[in-house]
Amino acid sequence: MLVLVIGLVIFFGVHSIRMFAPQWRERAMAHDGALRWKLRFGMITLIATGFIVIGYAQLRLAPTWLWFPPIWTRHLSALLMLVALFFAGSAFIQNTTMKNKMGYPFLISIKVWTLAHLLSNGTLADVILFGSFLVWAIIGFAVYRRRDRKMGVVYKTSEGSSLLPNVVALVFAVVFWVLIAFHLHQALIGVPVFL
Repeated sequence: MLVLVIGLVIFFGVHSIRMFAPQWRERAMAHDGALRWKLRFGMITLIATGFIVIGYAQLRLAPTWLWFPPIWTRHLSALLMLVALFFAGSAFIQNTTMKNKMGYPFLISIKVWTLAHLLSNGTLADVILFGSFLVWAIIGFAVYRRRDRKMGVVYKTSEGSSLLPNVVALVFAVVFWVLIAFHLHQALIGVPVFL
């Protein structure tokens, strides 16, 4: 468990700099250069992800069950993942309704992703992994929205969005959902989405 916790602490520490110390981040980028900052950020993220993967895999070998989710939660989780992927697509594609109205659809995507996995997994490792991502995404969304309000950021209404970016986000979601549900989840995680 220690390896997983260390990985999560490093991962969230690095990914919370922009959230809690944006001025320090900007000064460091100006001093060292954006490329050097991004390389350091990427390397630390890779190391932290390695710790998370190793720690989670170790805990899966001898799981501590907190509850046994019923089979229907897997199907609900699969549906929620389609929603999560739509929000993720909305974050990466310009001028989507979700991006214009919410500002941070990727954090919403993380919330839905973690909720889906918490519903269908009942081990201590799952609660630590997905629960920590859920808490981080909730805090991040609140911090960024509060900062935007203080800075006078005005989110657009749905009238400011065109249909095409939303359709592209939906296609992105469906394509990746099919890939993950029917191939990648089992190939990478070792767990089939549908039994």
